[in-house]
Parts: sequence; structure tokens; C-alpha cells
Amino acid sequence: MKYAWINTQTDYPVHRLCRVLEVSPSGFYAWRNRRPSARALDNARLLRNIEQLHVQNREAYGSDRIWRALRQAGEGCGLHRVQRLRSEHAIRTKRRHRYLRTRSPYQREQVAPNRLAWPFHSPSCDRIWVADITYLPTQQGWLYLAIVLDMYSRRVIGWAMADRPHQELASAALAMALSHRKPTSDTIHHSDQGVQYTCKAYQQQLAQAGLMASMSRKATPYDNAVMESFFSSLKQELTHHERFKTRDEARSKVFDYIEVFYNRQRMHSCLGYHSPVTFESLDYVA
Repeated sequence: MKYAWINTQTDYPVHRLCRVLEVSPSGFYAWRNRRPSARALDNARLLRNIEQLHVQNREAYGSDRIWRALRQAGEGCGLHRVQRLRSEHAIRTKRRHRYLRTRSPYQREQVAPNRLAWPFHSPSCDRIWVADITYLPTQQGWLYLAIVLDMYSRRVIGWAMADRPHQELASAALAMALSHRKPTSDTIHHSDQGVQYTCKAYQQQLAQAGLMASMSRKATPYDNAVMESFFSSLKQELTHHERFKTRDEARSKVFDYIEVFYNRQRMHSCLGYHSPVTFESLDYVA
């Protein structure tokens, strides 16, 4: 460490710096002229791969996911080595402290019971869908995002965006999901008790599709924890670190996050570190 510090100094002679730090000038020059070891060269190569994966995955992966991605690529390194290199070179995941989204104190009467229970699990695709709406800041105002997600694979199967959180927004996300998937007569559709989901028009849409309505208890966001987890990932990995000038810019970035990264690339620990699309394809092959 002393030699490395001396090597960065240009204002004082080397011999004076060595005398102050109580090291020998000959030792410093020997250190500076020493060729890097095979281990150092391999660490530099591995670091480049880590940095590349860090950027490719939008700075969203921690050490564990980076290590698994390296292993999938044929790299034979250990997890602790990846952790050490990330720490030494300040490679950090984009994260902020979690918080609970605020909700209006007014809630309509619950029109469906809560049919989900911890631990949340779906036996196969299209057996449990979860839905919710969140809001994203832009310089033009809020952009509201409605999502329908398959609990089995964590895949976003329906989404819609608008400048107001109206019922049509939620219905558009559900319509997209129904256009791409084939739910069964006992498929559960779970949401909170927001007016968008309790209104007559949305309930009729569920009934026409043969979906079984389920709703979280009042003021209990953990009843829809799978959706809360997705919104947390979206905000931690995208919107908390972006400043959108327009709603159209936000729409473009959110589309890219969902369809390019989250559904097709992002590894999920609960899916054996596969992406949702890959996980569904493995299930189909099996």
C-alpha cells in the first residue's frame, strides 16, 4: 500500500517519500518494475468480465447473481473472489432503502376474499395472476403503470401505461394478458381493493374471462407481496436512478426494462437463477 501511494505522488522526490514512510527506495523501484503475477493478471481478466456483466445487467445484480452468470458462461471462479473484486473496485448494485407505498385511506368494500396465503406459490403457469398499479415520476407529471404478473414464473404478462390511474388502465393491462395467455376456469386473479379493481366494469371483465377474483385485506400490502417485489425491483433498478423529462421517455425505458431485461434476462433466485421466459421454456420442455 505504501509503494502504491508513493507511485501516485509527483510533487516530492521518491527518496524523501520513502524516508518519511520508512521504506527503501530500492524496494520501491523493485516493486514498480516487478511484472504482475499470473494471479494478478487473472484477477484483471475476471474483473473485466465482472464489469461487463455489471453493465449488461443494468447494475442490478449483486455478487451472487454475478457469480452465477459467470459460472453459466464457463468461468470457474468462487463467490468470495467475486465479492472481493467487487468490493475492491467499488462495483455496487443500484439500490435504495425500501419503503411502503402510501395508499388512500378511503377503500371500497371488499368484493372478493383473499384466496392467497403465505408462502405464496403457484403450481404451474396461468394458475395465479397478480395485478397492481404504481406511479413513476416524470417532469411532465406522474406516469401510472398497471401490471399483470404470473406468479409461477414471475413473468409480466400484461402491462399498460397512462397519465391517470383510471379503470381503463387496469383493464388494458388485463386485456394484454388475456391476449397472450390461456387461463383456466380456476385461475386466480389477485389484486388490492383499489377502485380500479373493485369497479363493476373490471369485475365483469374478470367474469367474462372466467377468472376467479381474489383481493388483499385492507392496508395489507404483504398480501400481494409478489407484485410489491416486482415494483421494488423496477424502482430500485430503473426509476430511482433516472430523471425522465417526458412521459414518452419513461414509457420507452419501462418497456425496455420489462420486455428486454426483466422478462428475458434478469435472473430470479426463486426461479433457480433463470429468467421468467427461460423458466417457462424449461417447464414446457419438462
